[in-house]
Amino acid sequence: QLQLVESGGGLVQAGGSRSVSCESSGSINGINYVGWYRQAPGKQRELVAQITRVGRTFYADSVKGRFTISRDNARRTVYLQMNTLKPEDTAVYYCNAGGTDISPGPYWGQGTQVTVSS
Repeated sequence: QLQLVESGGGLVQAGGSRSVSCESSGSINGINYVGWYRQAPGKQRELVAQITRVGRTFYADSVKGRFTISRDNARRTVYLQMNTLKPEDTAVYYCNAGGTDISPGPYWGQGTQVTVSS
């Protein structure tokens, strides 16, 4: 049973950058898809970005060109670098593991709040 712990959230001004991390309690070497989802107040949770075991990446249209996902299997950690942040990026960001390209996996972190002020 993997436990995922996110860190790095906080308050940032519009146009700024923030990096969030997700550390796993166990190895992620054998897990194909790991990714980040987010949920804004009053909205459904949505996929932000995914990365496969071989490094293929997928991004939501709303973050393409601004966000970068990466993984370090040796450190059991997944990263999300967020640049040129917008107020609409404000959400709780959740790490996820074990899913597919069309659905999240069974492992979720507790979430980390990212707030972008205008």
